[in-house]
Amino acid sequence: MPEIVNHYAQYKDLTTLSPIYDSLITSYIDDVEKYAASATRVQVIRHVIRSSFAEAGKHIAFNGFGNSNYGLREVGEALRSLEKALLIHLLYPLTNAKLPMLPNLKKSPRLMVLNTGMLNYFAGIQKDILRTADLNTVYQRTMIEHLVGQELLATQSKVLSDLSFWVREKKTSTAEVDYVLPYDGKLIPIEVKSGAEGKLRSLHLYMDMAPHTTAIRFYAGQLSITEAVTPEEKAYHLLNLPYFLASQTKQYVFWSQKQHSTMNNS
Repeated sequence: MPEIVNHYAQYKDLTTLSPIYDSLITSYIDDVEKYAASATRVQVIRHVIRSSFAEAGKHIAFNGFGNSNYGLREVGEALRSLEKALLIHLLYPLTNAKLPMLPNLKKSPRLMVLNTGMLNYFAGIQKDILRTADLNTVYQRTMIEHLVGQELLATQSKVLSDLSFWVREKKTSTAEVDYVLPYDGKLIPIEVKSGAEGKLRSLHLYMDMAPHTTAIRFYAGQLSITEAVTPEEKAYHLLNLPYFLASQTKQYVFWSQKQHSTMNNS
């Protein structure tokens, strides 16, 4: 939010931002009547707006959303109205690892809100963010995963977003990759995670299915390219990017591929 950033840059005081955040959410709630055709729908949309910040970054169920008695249809209509107004974004999962990119609309989506700064404020985690050396440790890593997703969405040039995530659901185990981004005919998996490469279990499972050898990990470290190997012994290139390069993801994928080409030709 420009007003928030400008105010903090001028006064360097988080406590003075509260009235601005509150006025912003109040204005969104007051504007609901623009999107609602009935008094009941106004109430549902207002509830969804208030609840969205607590649910941001999580898998959501429409029925009973935000601990309410509202049903699947009512909540679904409200969420879609807010998505059209660009206040939220629903991210549906893929179950495949190659094109065409067909998100499964029958599965539970992840909810993204319009601004991670507002998520931080309403979740009460602003001080935690300032005190940590790795944003992956804050709010069960929901905040930094959400922020990376926002940056990836902001780089999309198409009306219909090309961003999704991947899930594998089996009776014996489940797996999930944070994001999947189409690039140059490939569906590139992206994980937002700290720790050793050996702990990237879901990413390894995805790469065993993928017809390519490129994956991305965002973390609190330095830019690097490492060679990873899955338990099934498939080798692939892992592009490790610091969080702040999320908006430049495609440029660094291009750079990493040039690096591979140069090494192979030398």
